[in-house]
Amino acid sequence: MLLIKNGRVLDPSSRTDAALDMLLDGERIAQVGANIAAEGVEIFDAKGLIVAPGFIDLHCHLREPGQEMSETIETGTRAAARGGFTAVCCMPNTLPVNDNASVTRGIVERAAAVASVRVWPIGAASVGSKGEALAEIAAMKDAGIVGVSDDGRPVASARLMRQVMDYCRALDLPVIDHCEDASLFAGGVMREGPTSMRLGLKGIPAESESICAGRDVEIAGLTGARLHIAHMSSLGALEYVRHAKKSGLHVTCEVTPHHFTLTDEDVRYDTNYKMNPPLASRADRDALIQGLADGSVDSIATDHAPHHPGSKDVEFDRAPFGITGFETALALGLSGLVHAGKISLMRMVELFTSGPARVLGKERKLAAGEPADVTIFSTEQAWTFRAADSPSKSRNTPFDGRSFRGAAMATIVGGRIVYRREAAARA
Repeated sequence: MLLIKNGRVLDPSSRTDAALDMLLDGERIAQVGANIAAEGVEIFDAKGLIVAPGFIDLHCHLREPGQEMSETIETGTRAAARGGFTAVCCMPNTLPVNDNASVTRGIVERAAAVASVRVWPIGAASVGSKGEALAEIAAMKDAGIVGVSDDGRPVASARLMRQVMDYCRALDLPVIDHCEDASLFAGGVMREGPTSMRLGLKGIPAESESICAGRDVEIAGLTGARLHIAHMSSLGALEYVRHAKKSGLHVTCEVTPHHFTLTDEDVRYDTNYKMNPPLASRADRDALIQGLADGSVDSIATDHAPHHPGSKDVEFDRAPFGITGFETALALGLSGLVHAGKISLMRMVELFTSGPARVLGKERKLAAGEPADVTIFSTEQAWTFRAADSPSKSRNTPFDGRSFRGAAMATIVGGRIVYRREAAARA
């Protein structure tokens, strides 16, 4: 048993914000209350720290199977635990693609053996994510997927998207789309605008995302399915989501820390700034922050996308898209949103916990009988992120060497502490 004492409990599901203790008995929460006393238990002193429901990352890439040079389930989830995440949803663009129950079972079994946190696979929407035929979605659900996506590319056509949504509505699975109009995106490497012109890099217009988001929202209205817009980066897409919510559609969305922190003005000839969707304009970034504040955005997701150093150490045009994100997400949320006065601390916790849980049709709360998944963090801890110290196999991040205020202090999964920041570092 583990007794967490003296912490400030923040639980968005019940709007709890109070000094409380929490007793964990194995994989379940036994009690939450004031001045809990128990003998013969391990005690975690959370004085001065926030005790929150376990963080969920709706969007990451663990690269296993097939791309273990860049990341594995073991190394990726160790990095996730350091970032305060107790569960991560891994996208299906592995080798082979997770488009059938056999691959799904392999991921689930491997995670059970080596993962530090819970791994909830996302299955491919189409066979091979090629956009030609439906994948084995029902069989994958039985094997353990929690949603479907052809992430890395959009669901290829409106016709196929309708088929996917009809099928997933019957299975009560969310459809997660990487919104991108391929004809507008073709050959682009960063967001189209003055900076792309100055750097001489081919630009991708914001409309590449918003056009596809509009298509998806229309089809969600047609089918009644649950649609989730992945890594949203533009005001246009946000407006489609707002319209959908006002119309009563089951439409949700996520925003990444790099999209609410950086803009296209930060891009230089450094492939650690190359990501998809690309970093957006200042106006888009500010609109995303407003969406995070007003409830239009449902979750913060990392889109942790590790790449072997050799693949990024090339010309900007030739490098793959993507950056790592597990270990900096919380700190960026605190620095860019909470400490900056953009959103409340409770709202930020919601975006990491009950928000993503609702997207998946799950609950995430701190109450007796609930899973003992807990994230304990400091809003004041001073630290510097060193990519070389990360348990991830990859180092592709623009935040290497950045100093932060606020960090995960302990990550608890199923009642077991899977990560604990050294006590000496808490000063």
